[in-house]
Amino acid sequence: MRTTMRLALLGTGLALLATATGATAAQAEDGGEGNITIDKVVVNGGKPVVVGTTNVVSAKVSVTASDDSGIAETTYISASGPKPNFAQVWDDEITCVKASATTSTCTGTLTFDPQASTGFVDNNAAATWNLGTLVSANDYDYIYRDAATTFKVQRYSKLTVNASPEPVKKGKTITVTGKLSRANWEDNEYHGYISQPVKLQFRKKDSTTYTTVKTVKTDSTGNLRSTVTASTDGYFRYSFAGTATTPAVNATGDFVDVQ
Repeated sequence: MRTTMRLALLGTGLALLATATGATAAQAEDGGEGNITIDKVVVNGGKPVVVGTTNVVSAKVSVTASDDSGIAETTYISASGPKPNFAQVWDDEITCVKASATTSTCTGTLTFDPQASTGFVDNNAAATWNLGTLVSANDYDYIYRDAATTFKVQRYSKLTVNASPEPVKKGKTITVTGKLSRANWEDNEYHGYISQPVKLQFRKKDSTTYTTVKTVKTDSTGNLRSTVTASTDGYFRYSFAGTATTPAVNATGDFVDVQ
């Protein structure tokens, strides 16, 4: 049985309210009436929305629009990924603040809950999503966009490291192990991220800067293993640069006392 990451929707749920155009938000194409414009749309501060297996993740959305009569409201803010992934915020949960007589910025919050009871999705939800919206002006002009902007949804990642033996004699071999894993929304567990390049890095005891020693790849279970020669006291860590579906992550440095 496929379990899922589920999108908990703020507002009235999955049923879509008919818009002024006569189409549902899910079916609408770009359009509108009058000289109203959408000037700027920002999702989650411009950063990807990263979702794990347990915690609810909230992503603030702001829509800035202008019309010579002023902005009346933003009726909805919707997010759609690979079908059937969807999230929605309705007008009663969107706040509009005037920047001038003609321009307002309207904000709402999309909520992503990996353990909610509604809205089923799988790991394909880690992708580029479209952010759609409908904005109305005081003179009844309106504008709607299915993809006013795009944003990424990613699978939360974890990275560990262990350097041993500790302490170690100078010139002896240090073995550095670790594991790269990421959220799996089909069983709400973390699984190893296989065949991924990960940097082994080192910083001296009194330094604040890590230097890359070598690059190794995760094995078939996401595990990492590398060896280096002990030279001086310091911290070893693994560092993963990230992919389109998975964010970058650094392991917490593991100190080795070289004697």
